[in-house]
Amino acid sequence: MKTKELAFVSMMAAIMGVFGLFPPIMLTFTPVPIVLQNFVVMLSGGLLGARLGALSQGLFLLLIAAGMPLLTGGRGGFSVFVGPSGGFLLSYPLAAFVIGFIIHKIIKKQNFLNIFSATIVGGILTTYAVGVPVQAAFMNISFLHALKLSVVYLPGDLIKAAAASFFILKLARVLRPKLKITTSKAS
Repeated sequence: MKTKELAFVSMMAAIMGVFGLFPPIMLTFTPVPIVLQNFVVMLSGGLLGARLGALSQGLFLLLIAAGMPLLTGGRGGFSVFVGPSGGFLLSYPLAAFVIGFIIHKIIKKQNFLNIFSATIVGGILTTYAVGVPVQAAFMNISFLHALKLSVVYLPGDLIKAAAASFFILKLARVLRPKLKITTSKAS
């Protein structure tokens, strides 16, 4: 890995930590809080590409597992992965990879709608596909019930996906040449 790539991976992991300073919004009916850190997951895949985006999220999770209190609410340590929100956390590298792959390898025209679609597939569908079954298992409820509990997060996640798409579209033109990220065809 080049020094420049390592710097961007580390920077995105650090931004995840900074977003952990925002307090979680707890809901009464589910132990999974509303957080802003998944916004950074969307950014990391869209800006850094599949490989570097996934590496930045993997680095962040390693720091969490090592005990650094970087999650929303000052949480850290291995125990955060063993609970109802553990699957959502573990999905972060995969979500960043999927977003980066779709944006940089599949999309032919880089516009807001295409990038927004990629952030929905990677940042919402992928995260829910991993997180909801884990939540159901830890809460000892059915998958369908866990999915119903997770639907309440959808409007906020769509807003985060839209904001991330806007920033990806604007910042990618600056970062792609520095990281030598190729796309199918940038507009």
